[in-house]
Amino acid sequence: MDKKLENQAKSPGSVEGPPASWDYRRSMAGIRLLTAFGIESGSTLDTLLSGSGVTPDQLDDPHAEVSAHQELCVVANLLRVMGAAQQLGIRVGMRYHPTTFGIWGYALISSATVRDAIATALRFLPLTFAFTRVSLHEEGEFASLVFEEPALAHPVRRFLVERDMAAAAALMREILGQLPLDAVEFRFRTPEGTAAAGSRDDPCAALFGLQPNYESARNALVCAEAYLEQPLPQANPLTVAICEEMCEALLERRRQRSGVAAAVRRCLMVPGTGPNDLESVAARLHMTPRTLRRRLQEEGASYRVLLDEARATLCEELLRMERLTHAEIAERLGFSDVSSFIQAFKRWNGVAPGEYRKYRKRP
Repeated sequence: MDKKLENQAKSPGSVEGPPASWDYRRSMAGIRLLTAFGIESGSTLDTLLSGSGVTPDQLDDPHAEVSAHQELCVVANLLRVMGAAQQLGIRVGMRYHPTTFGIWGYALISSATVRDAIATALRFLPLTFAFTRVSLHEEGEFASLVFEEPALAHPVRRFLVERDMAAAAALMREILGQLPLDAVEFRFRTPEGTAAAGSRDDPCAALFGLQPNYESARNALVCAEAYLEQPLPQANPLTVAICEEMCEALLERRRQRSGVAAAVRRCLMVPGTGPNDLESVAARLHMTPRTLRRRLQEEGASYRVLLDEARATLCEELLRMERLTHAEIAERLGFSDVSSFIQAFKRWNGVAPGEYRKYRKRP
C-alpha cells in the first residue's frame, strides 16, 4: 500500500474535495459488511476498525451511525490487509442486498418501474454507502448509470468504484431476478492476475454476466433504454410513498446540525433574506468571516457543504411550485445562471430538473 493510502487510513478527513453527500451520517451496516468480509479473509476485527473510532459493540447497535470518513478508514484498513487482491471491490459489492440499505432498499423494491427505482435511488443516495457520484444518462437506444470517481488514492478509488458499481448491479439483479446489461465500463486498467474469464472464480462473470471493458472513458453500467420502463414485480404505490416519506425524514435527521453550523443552515434555509455568500451570512450572525470559518472548522463543518445542503433542500420545495421556471429557481437559490443550477441539480439528484419534475408528477 502506498504512503498516501496509509495516511488516509489514519486521517481520512484530509481527503481533498469530498462530495457533499459524504457529510451525512451513515448506517453502521456498511462497516459491518466490510468487517465481516475482512474477518472471513483472515483479518481481525481490531485491525479492521483501527483508527476509525468505531467500537466492536457499536457494530451490533441498530441505531448507531458513523461518518463517511469513518467508513473510509475501515476501507483503507481492509485494503491494507488484503494487499494486492484483485477485483476486491466487486467481490465486496456482490454482498449488498436491498435489505442492507434499510428503508432505501424497500423504496426501490416497491417502485413501479426500473426508471422510478433509479430516480428514487439517486434522490436519496446519501442514505447509502456510496462514495461515488452517480447519474443516469440516456443516449439514444441505451441508458447508462455513470459512477464518478472520488478524489482518493488509486487503490481506495478503484475499490470504491468497483464496490459501488457491483452493489448497484447486485441490487438490480435481486429486484428484477435478472441483469440484462449490454456493457460494463471501467476507466481503470485491466487487473493483472485475475481469474480466467468465465471461470468459477471470476466475479465479473458471476455478477455482470459479461466481461467489463477496461481503460474506457468512464465507469458505467449500460443497458437498453427500453429496460428503464420494465415494471418491477413487487411494485406498490402505497408502500413506495410511505418509504419515500421515511427516506426524506431520515435524510433530514442525518443532516441535522448543531452549534454554529445549525445557525448557518437556518440562515441559508430562509430565501430572500439577502446574499448567501459567507461574508453576508457572517454579518447576519454578527461575526466576522474569519471567525465564522474558524467556528465551522472547529465543528468539522464547511460553509460550502452547508450551502449545498440548503440549496438542495430548498430546490425540492421550489420545484413543486409549477409556476416557477428553472431560471427563477436558479435566481432564488443564488446561482449565477441557469446552467450552473442545472449542473448542481444533476449532482444532487442524478437527473436534470426537468426529468425530476416529470418523475414527481407520475402517479
